[in-house]
Amino acid sequence: MRGARARLAQATRTPPGRLRLAGVVLAVLTVAFGGLTAWQLESRAQAADRVVSHSQPLSRDAAEIHRSLADAATTAASGFLLAGAEPRDVRARYEQDLAQAAQLVSQAAARTTATSPAQDSLTRLNQQLPVYAGLVESARADNRQGIPLGGAYLRYASEQMQTVLLPAAAELTTIENDELADDYASARAVPWGAYVLAVLALAALGWVQLTLFRRTNRVFNVGLLGATAAVLAGTLWLAVAGLTTGADLARSDRDGATPLRALNAARVDALTARLAENLNLVARGSTATYAAQYTDLVKHLAGDPSSKVPMAQRTGSLPNAMALAPGAAQEALATAATAYDSWQQKQLAAHNAEVDNADYQGALNQTVSATDGTNTADAAFNATDRALAQAADIEQARFTAAADGTAGELRLAAVAAALLGLAAAAAALRGLGRRLAEYR
Repeated sequence: MRGARARLAQATRTPPGRLRLAGVVLAVLTVAFGGLTAWQLESRAQAADRVVSHSQPLSRDAAEIHRSLADAATTAASGFLLAGAEPRDVRARYEQDLAQAAQLVSQAAARTTATSPAQDSLTRLNQQLPVYAGLVESARADNRQGIPLGGAYLRYASEQMQTVLLPAAAELTTIENDELADDYASARAVPWGAYVLAVLALAALGWVQLTLFRRTNRVFNVGLLGATAAVLAGTLWLAVAGLTTGADLARSDRDGATPLRALNAARVDALTARLAENLNLVARGSTATYAAQYTDLVKHLAGDPSSKVPMAQRTGSLPNAMALAPGAAQEALATAATAYDSWQQKQLAAHNAEVDNADYQGALNQTVSATDGTNTADAAFNATDRALAQAADIEQARFTAAADGTAGELRLAAVAAALLGLAAAAAALRGLGRRLAEYR
């Protein structure tokens, strides 16, 4: 070590030796700048790729599993209330919900690593979904034969849905949302290391050029100027790519991912409230549990049940979804709010018929009907759900439009930074080589 230091000191005592040392330092700094910048941008590109092709789709699918299960339970209860008059489309919707949930669970399991915390939720969903379907089929079979035990089977199936399947789906959604947030943070991280190396490289280039000017009175060194320009170009490209992709990812989160999470929460709340409404009729007054559940869920969904209060001024998951939604989705959400208020009015009329007038059949007819598809609580709820689904499609499209292409932009900047770093190193060595040639 001491010998190496001595040789280094000996080499730097002469102008050629100092020029050679400056060339090595500049080459190392510029190549390191290009390499580190490329690595950090590639890391961001990989995270942006995960946002678009992995974590956001998994987050969306987890929310869709949650929604499909809640819709299946609600539709099964509606079909049960209609008994032998259950329309074919109601049965088809229930079967489609179960099939979609099973398919999405299978896809999510295939795309999730064995060590992921989501595996436990997916295992529970995969195991319990057939159990729930079997209970519903038993309830349907008994109900068609007029056996009262059918109602007990359906209530037990709904309990399994509410205590096992839906909590597992909610847990899965939380896990996938956390993963999406982590990927967003990585994709939008500022590459401070690259900026620090850029400053060091530019400072070193400036110092060497200033030193040469003082000692030779030559204003310009083409090679060193070229190296400086290359480092500046790489830094500028890094800054522009970082700002534009960061803005695009922020917009995809603001107009897509975040409002989608709020909207999915509102959709599940609405479906769960509808399930409680139906189960209250299935129970035929044997318990007040479902009526209390419905009241709590409606408060959580939209706060003040009075339609005189504008939805935007209420509290709950639906007003929150409206507050976070981009402008393009506002019309669909306004339609959903109007349909929701209609649903609440029709549900109140059915409740009064059952409780105040002891007219169970009248309450049932005002809630769900195989013949009247326009003037029931079920019809108003379906209109609410359709409008919410339309808003979800708009927000998903906004996410895709903003986030697509960000990984490509970052990778292009990474390649450019690597090439510019190499070009800067070559230019610096060439520029100092010309000065060295003067000593021969």
